[in-house]
Amino acid sequence: MIPSEQLKKFPFFNFMNEAQLKAVALIAEELNFKAGESIVETNSPATSLFFLVDGSASYFYMVTTEHDPYYKKEYFISHFNPGEIFGISALIEPYIYTAIVRAEKDCMIIKINASGLRALCEVDANLSYGLMQAVAKAALERLQQTRVQLIAARN
Repeated sequence: MIPSEQLKKFPFFNFMNEAQLKAVALIAEELNFKAGESIVETNSPATSLFFLVDGSASYFYMVTTEHDPYYKKEYFISHFNPGEIFGISALIEPYIYTAIVRAEKDCMIIKINASGLRALCEVDANLSYGLMQAVAKAALERLQQTRVQLIAARN
């Protein structure tokens, strides 16, 4: 549990009323990670939604192939900076993380229990709608960043 004031610092939560913020704060906690520690692993159950409070984290995509079960290669995608969300797969079926997130520098995060958040959405349609809009916006921003990287790599 964290104080709901912690969540108010993030624009992602601007759509929430005080009761919704308090409910989400009850299923959230602050965690610290040392540089190099994994926060999220590819293909693992998406059990939490995360917000970077302090520090820096790196976002990688893992490529594998069915032809060679030993082939695994990480590709750097982007950095997460304070205020940014990650682990949005926690709100999108099949609830499996699709990337690796690793602390680049020592960092503090807010971790929100995904099953608890989905349960809150079941009883509060406004919360569910607001979360889906906010997650869609975050996903589109990430897609735009990826497009920019693709264009830069081709030139």
